[in-house]
Amino acid sequence: MAVESRFVVIRNGVEAKTFMDKKSADEYDKMLDMADNLSQMFSQSSVELSDSANEELSIFLAQHREEVLVALLAKKPAKVVAKKNDDKVIKASATASLDKAEAKPTNDKEKASKAKKSKAKVSTAKLSEAS
Repeated sequence: MAVESRFVVIRNGVEAKTFMDKKSADEYDKMLDMADNLSQMFSQSSVELSDSANEELSIFLAQHREEVLVALLAKKPAKVVAKKNDDKVIKASATASLDKAEAKPTNDKEKASKAKKSKAKVSTAKLSEAS
């Protein structure tokens, strides 16, 4: 006989959702609590919303609380790791195209000069892409 543990979130006497782990159930319950608080706030505001719009908006904002906090400037945006990878790709592709366009240096002075020019061109390429 197999035994399964299930965690059920019950709201107002109605089974809302079932989870296999307690952490997910607690997160969902917390999100619903936030949605309830937002719904009460909206109902007390001067802006008139239908019940369905009030509920949908409350749930949406509760589900996207991190983005809302960033939009309200209450939290700093998360650093994007993918952007760093894009910079590496841009740098690599810019360096590769520069290497192809220029002849290979023959001595150490020419190598150092080429490296400085390459870095300057990559920086210029990044600035032009950023703007």
